[in-house]
Amino acid sequence: MNHPADRKYATTHEWAKVEGDLVITGISDHAQDALGDLVYVELPEVGQHIEATTQTGVVESVKTASDIHMPISGTVVEVNETLDDDPDFINDDPYGKGWIYKIKPDNINDIDNLLSSTDYEAGL
Repeated sequence: MNHPADRKYATTHEWAKVEGDLVITGISDHAQDALGDLVYVELPEVGQHIEATTQTGVVESVKTASDIHMPISGTVVEVNETLDDDPDFINDDPYGKGWIYKIKPDNINDIDNLLSSTDYEAGL
């Protein structure tokens, strides 16, 4: 499995990466692999404020569906609309083209409460 060290991970299998004053998030390589071929992604609404650990959307595969959770509290400022037509970007490139949404965090330091890639992998 590929879990880059330049991001943090939630126990619910989302990743978060600081980019300037925003946090980009998606689901981990482990999660997309476990789900299989994705066929649908339910995205959160831009402008929506969401508390950490709250469900923000759903990813559906040919096998099952899984909730997406907010890794840290903040406001959704952008969603990856290309996933509407190409949800398989998450399977092909979960840390690049497969990002799901960007948030303006309430407190950027909250990301430190998430797991390092090493700690995340140890819990798998």
